[in-house]
Amino acid sequence: MKVSGTTHQYGDNVDTDVIIPARYLNTADPKELAAHCMEDIDSDFAANVKAGDIIAAGQNFGCGSSREHAPLAIKASGVSCVIASTFARIFYRNSINIGLPILECEEAAAGIENGNQVEVNFDTGVITNKTKNETYQAEPFPQFIKDIIHAGGLLNSIGGAL
Repeated sequence: MKVSGTTHQYGDNVDTDVIIPARYLNTADPKELAAHCMEDIDSDFAANVKAGDIIAAGQNFGCGSSREHAPLAIKASGVSCVIASTFARIFYRNSINIGLPILECEEAAAGIENGNQVEVNFDTGVITNKTKNETYQAEPFPQFIKDIIHAGGLLNSIGGAL
C-alpha cells in the first residue's frame, strides 16, 4: 500500500486545539470538520489541501485534549498520511481507530519541507522525498494495523459492530 502527495509542514507540539478548534466541536460531520482543519495554525490549509496530501510535523503531534475530532478532520480533508517525529499517544490511537495512517520518523520529519512531493510505502515503512531525492525509514505497520487502515478504521475492520 502506497500513498503520495504534497506535504504541509508544521513544527513541534501541534495540539488538537489547532488541528480542529473547539468552537467547531458541535458537529461530527466530517466535511464540516475538514473545512476548519488547521485553520488556527494555517488559515489556508482547507483551501490548499488536495486529496492524497501528507502532513509532516515535529515532535508531539496531536497533543492536548483527546478529542477524536482531530484525526477525523485531517482524514476528511483528504490527507493520506501524517508523518511526525513523535505523536501524542491518544492521537496515535484515535488515528489508527479511524483508519488515518500515521508514521513516526525523526529523520523524515526533519528532512521534509513544506511543498515537497513525498511517497510513503506502508508495507516497507520507506518514505521517499521525491523533491530532495532522499529516503527515510520508518517502522512499517504490523499486519493488524494495516488491516484496520485498509478497512477504513477499527469498527469497519470488525464488521461495524462490537
